Amino acid sequence: MTDQLTAAAILRGGPADEFVAREDFPPLTHYIDGEFVPSYSDEVFTLVNPATGENLVSVPNGTADDTDAAIAAAKAALPAWRRTTPKTRAELLLKIADRIEASSGLFKRLEALNTGKPHPVADDDVSSTVDVFRFAAGAARAFSEVGSAEYVEGHTSILVREPIGVVGAVVPWNYPLLMGAWKIAPILAAGNTLVVKPSEQTPLSLLKLVEVVGDLIPAGVLNVVLGTGPVVGERLSTSPDVDLVALTGSVRSGKAVATAAAGSLKRVHLELGGKAPVVILPDADLALAAEGVRTAGYWNAGQECGAGTRVLVHESVADRFTSLLADQVRTLKVGEPWAGDDVEIGPMISEAHFGRVTAFLERAIADGAVPVVGGAPLPGPGFFIAPTVLADVAPRSEASQEEIFGPVVTIETFADTAEAIERANEVPYGLAASVWTRDASDAIELPKQLDFGTVWVNAHLVIANEAPWGGFKGSGYGRDLSAYALQDYSRTKHVQINHSR
Repeated sequence: MTDQLTAAAILRGGPADEFVAREDFPPLTHYIDGEFVPSYSDEVFTLVNPATGENLVSVPNGTADDTDAAIAAAKAALPAWRRTTPKTRAELLLKIADRIEASSGLFKRLEALNTGKPHPVADDDVSSTVDVFRFAAGAARAFSEVGSAEYVEGHTSILVREPIGVVGAVVPWNYPLLMGAWKIAPILAAGNTLVVKPSEQTPLSLLKLVEVVGDLIPAGVLNVVLGTGPVVGERLSTSPDVDLVALTGSVRSGKAVATAAAGSLKRVHLELGGKAPVVILPDADLALAAEGVRTAGYWNAGQECGAGTRVLVHESVADRFTSLLADQVRTLKVGEPWAGDDVEIGPMISEAHFGRVTAFLERAIADGAVPVVGGAPLPGPGFFIAPTVLADVAPRSEASQEEIFGPVVTIETFADTAEAIERANEVPYGLAASVWTRDASDAIELPKQLDFGTVWVNAHLVIANEAPWGGFKGSGYGRDLSAYALQDYSRTKHVQINHSR
């Protein structure tokens, strides 16, 4: 029988308008050439509080003209910025990190208000953002190519790593501040200038960022344009003055960016969707695996491209694992972010996304999946879905193959390790996966056979700024985090000097 969570399970707090004072909001417009500027159009986009369904504020719905102004500012600022030393750029990035840390409480509340994130997620987002900038500062000073050498007699070759130029960055709604930092920090560290387009649904924290640190950054080096992907994102992708477009978003958005960018042959950096398999072998510590999925499957209400949402468990231990996971999921607390620090699951980002996840659940159950816990939306206000465990999910069904992007974990079984590997790899995505086993040989060998950019063993969704993040197949290409991100946002030049006479 389904163990439905009820409306009483949603923790409610005080009025949302007491959570962030209106005077603490950032200026609600584009940030171009070091200033907050009005839009070329009067058209606006209304932000909605996902925990209540109430309107928050309206922001400009940017145009191609707004985007061109920001690109022109970034292009004009590039010659001076690219000549700065790594030391200078590193010092600036450290100052940015300090400013964010000093205002961390406000950043957490803004992010929670705009996205519905509970305290643990918002807190991790802001602290991780600070660390991203500090890591990029260090990487900027340690980033170089091989030194000079004489590969041809009488000729000395020098390999130079230099900025790629003006970068357009498109940031998603699920991690507005953190994914913004994943782009901004290495792009600036490598000596580029950029134009950032936050999601039209969640721009508040990035606008606050440029308000807080704008005086540190030379005008035009960092610009923010509000608006939609089909307008602002399209212009960033097609403009001949943009040298690379970096997107974190859906597979559909990635295809659109890559197609548009092909016209000018600009480079593209894509971090797209995922359907991370959690492969649980019969010798695994099942209690540890259930605890791991409790976090990895439901972090940020499952609105996470690396979330461990597709469990493949050996048939001999499937019933025991399902029971353990159900016990874990029943303890999750759902609520508004201002209802207390113990809230773990917030709402879906929007009414439209709430509808998509709800319809996905309905189709999965109609296809034979059994809701062990949850399985349905929770009554409003707000866009809440009950944390859900779906058992008996059929191989190659929609629920098995497609990204749900909500607080839903599916469970499938397998008979042997070869089948587990084949089934794990059958999805069109290749972002992340995990293996759970006590066997040292399997811990080493199985990750080699999984076609995913990150593979954890006896863990899932543990991310370090020193290690690269990115996928294979339908999850895109390019790497965020680590020194590899700086490589993606730079280019290699060979200079050869003839000194034979």
